[in-house]
Amino acid sequence: MAVSGPKGGGGGVFADINITPLTDIFLVLLIIFMVTTSVTIESAAHVDLPQATNTSPENKGVIVTYTAQHELFVNSKDVPERELLPSLREALSKVDAKIVVFQGDRKVLLGDMVRILNIAKAAGAGQIAIAAKRVTGAQLANQAPSGG
Repeated sequence: MAVSGPKGGGGGVFADINITPLTDIFLVLLIIFMVTTSVTIESAAHVDLPQATNTSPENKGVIVTYTAQHELFVNSKDVPERELLPSLREALSKVDAKIVVFQGDRKVLLGDMVRILNIAKAAGAGQIAIAAKRVTGAQLANQAPSGG
C-alpha cells in the first residue's frame, strides 16, 4: 500500500491501493486453471480400440471397457475390479442376450484382458466378443508392410 502526501492542501493522509500485483496474481491463476482444465478433459476415459475390417454394428449384451489407466467400466458405469463380478452378474441378469463385449485399449496387456474375460464367464456370460474399430480401405493400404 502506497501512502502519498496531501494533494492540494487538504491536510490529511490519503492512501492509494496499488492493484497491479493483485491483477497479475489473478491472471496467473486463471492461466493455470485453463491449462489444468484442458488436460483433465483430454485424459477422460479414452479407449484406443484395435482396428478390424469386418465388424457388425450389434450392440446387444453388456459392454465392459478397460482403459490404459486400468479403469473398468460396465455399461459406462465406473466399477472397481473387486466389484466386477457382482456388477457383471447384475448387468447380465437385465439383458436377454448373455453376451459380454470387451472394449480394451491397445495398450491393455493380454493377461489383464484374459483375467477380465474369465470374470465375465464366471458371471454367466454365454458369449464373449472383442470390440474393434472399422478400418477403411485407405487405412488398410497405409498399414500394409511394404515388401522390398
